[in-house]
Amino acid sequence: MIAYRNLRVALLGAGSVGAQVATLLTEHHDELASRVGAGLDLVGIAVRDVDAPRSAPLDPALLTTDAMSLIESADIVIELMGGIEPARSYILHALNSGADVVTGNKALLAAHGPELQAAAEQVGAQVYYEAAVAGAIPIIRPLRESLAGDRVKRILGIVNGTTNFILDKMDVEGDTFENALAVATELGYAEADPTADIEGYDAAQKAAILARLAFHTDVPVEAVHREGITTITAAQVSQAQKAGYVVKLLAICERLTDPETGVEGVSARVYPALISRQHPLAAVHGGKNAVFVEAEAAGDLMFYGAGAGGIETASAVLGDVVSAARRHVAGGPGVAETTHANLTILPIDSVSTRYQITLEVSDAPGVLARIASLFSEHGVSVEAVQQSVASVGPDAVAAGTPDGSGTATLVIVTHIASERALSRTVAAIADQKVVVRVESVLRVEGA
Repeated sequence: MIAYRNLRVALLGAGSVGAQVATLLTEHHDELASRVGAGLDLVGIAVRDVDAPRSAPLDPALLTTDAMSLIESADIVIELMGGIEPARSYILHALNSGADVVTGNKALLAAHGPELQAAAEQVGAQVYYEAAVAGAIPIIRPLRESLAGDRVKRILGIVNGTTNFILDKMDVEGDTFENALAVATELGYAEADPTADIEGYDAAQKAAILARLAFHTDVPVEAVHREGITTITAAQVSQAQKAGYVVKLLAICERLTDPETGVEGVSARVYPALISRQHPLAAVHGGKNAVFVEAEAAGDLMFYGAGAGGIETASAVLGDVVSAARRHVAGGPGVAETTHANLTILPIDSVSTRYQITLEVSDAPGVLARIASLFSEHGVSVEAVQQSVASVGPDAVAAGTPDGSGTATLVIVTHIASERALSRTVAAIADQKVVVRVESVLRVEGA
């Protein structure tokens, strides 16, 4: 029998996720109550325009534009508006009013997560945000709770469904980036303005959140190295296939030591990278997300599933609502997150990785030896080299070999070296007269 009073739930935002949350809270009211030990009453939904069309039918009596009054009457506030303001002000008001907060706002958490956590801790409240990273995939709670006693070494994540859909289509169907993006837009994977996705901003926000949780250190989103996928070509994807790799946009959070300074710290970065087709992340297709965690004691862990979608993300939101409600019934303060490790945030230069470098060079004696010597001079070891003739005769003149001797394509894969040494090597190679152009540079991850 349920003896605890019903809990009042306020919802801010009624977009695709918010509408689904409202519907599920209403339709599953009795079942949720049996799980929590108290009824969950949706007392109102704050929206900008009560007359705007909705993706799901909502009770008009629940709609209001007075978010502040709604917040003050609630035990649990669900924020699904997105953006920084007024979401930040609403959440702070909710916490200061003693309410727990459930949010899926990755941009806000990446920019102001520590501030919100501090406000929650001050009043004994809790901020839940499972839906902020990788949609329906449970990754926040495992990092915050299940692995809190372990030492996480590295996280490799495919955390943006739009870019994974595009790169997967290029890999499976041989599409160009432009065609794959057009299809993604048509199917609703990409927004009308896809910049946040294809330039890596969305993934960088999620990387900042994951790094903060995994390494108990505040990682500002500005400190996350970010590269998008707009320069990835069909030729690069095809070349990756032949070499046994697939191109994925990866969010990487890693505990490491700078090889030159010896400083231990945290690296958070987002970029397109080659990953072996034998790695579990290579099998993540379409708009799916996956997070691969390497922990010292637990070993390798894989979390896979839907990274977006109204009903899928609503599942993660409701999981947090149930957790918040159970805390109210059980009593006691919220569990604070720790950022007490205060590890140094290391720049991209401190990372150790491998490169695949594709060059168009003069097809002449001694070229390969000259390029090999540059790797040696910069302390970078070469793992493999592939060479093929690119052009001869008149085409070679246009390509930059006036003698018409032709050009060749070199694909060079390095052993692990510091990013600092690798980038210097590439710069030195690009300055050589025998190098017509550096066609591409991709990092190799997951080894």
